[in-house]
Amino acid sequence: MGKCRNSIFNSFSSLQENKEIKALLLLIDDPDEDVYSTVSEKILSFGKEIIPNLESLWENMENENTQERIELLIHRVHFRELVEDFTHWKENNGSLLDGALLVARYNYPDLEKAHIMQELEKLRRNTWLELNNYLTPIETVNVVNSIFFNYYKQKSVEISYETVDPFLINKTLEGKKGNAIGNGIVYLILCEMLDIPVKAVNIPRQFLLGYYDDQYELINPAGHASEKIKFYIDALSGQMYSHKDIENYFKRLSVPPVSSYFRSLNSRKVVQLLLEEVSKCFDNERNLYKMDELFHLINILET
Repeated sequence: MGKCRNSIFNSFSSLQENKEIKALLLLIDDPDEDVYSTVSEKILSFGKEIIPNLESLWENMENENTQERIELLIHRVHFRELVEDFTHWKENNGSLLDGALLVARYNYPDLEKAHIMQELEKLRRNTWLELNNYLTPIETVNVVNSIFFNYYKQKSVEISYETVDPFLINKTLEGKKGNAIGNGIVYLILCEMLDIPVKAVNIPRQFLLGYYDDQYELINPAGHASEKIKFYIDALSGQMYSHKDIENYFKRLSVPPVSSYFRSLNSRKVVQLLLEEVSKCFDNERNLYKMDELFHLINILET
């Protein structure tokens, strides 16, 4: 009897909720901004379960302005969920892979992790087969470069803010083409999967990777941070740079090579940098709200 009563109550609640949703959806095109604001907040409170209703309404709506309202509501539902996921990722010191996936979900909310994992595993397996414990650090990176750029045929493009795709891990892998940050993040994740001590370096105006000597700090904890790096890697091409190359770079910038520039960037810092760069792709009047949202995500990671 109790189960039957609960079933009836749940059905009644569902019916009431459906009636409320239908009533709210009818008010989406209300010209009164105060009414629309109240309606939209209520719609957002239902979470992602409301998205099929909104998509169905969009398909049956001919008014372009109302369609834009619906699109924005769907975006806002996804963004609220993303804020929660970013907060969870930060609090749990999430991996670079998961952080990069979260950034990609901003533009591709229906992104599935499984396909990306398949591509990364293919890269990892083919690289691992060519590695052994007797290789020097330079030989190890040559193997990674050979698989990544020659066998896998990963291409590189210069950083541009005309399109966001070359920054995002899903599109970088899917199209086998990324910029220094897009390729660099895949390269970092690959090295992490293979226990190769390659990390992002805090060099100004560049996204360079460094091959770190994990034993150095034990031997000389007071040494300059740059001394922990054996050499540098440009993820656009795999080209390796010496300390002399980096010294010359700082001379050209007329910037002193202070120790902080040579510290490795952890996953949170790399994801913050990625968010900052992605935000520049929305620096126009139509998309300024997206830039604001991305800076909101950056602020979550800073606190």
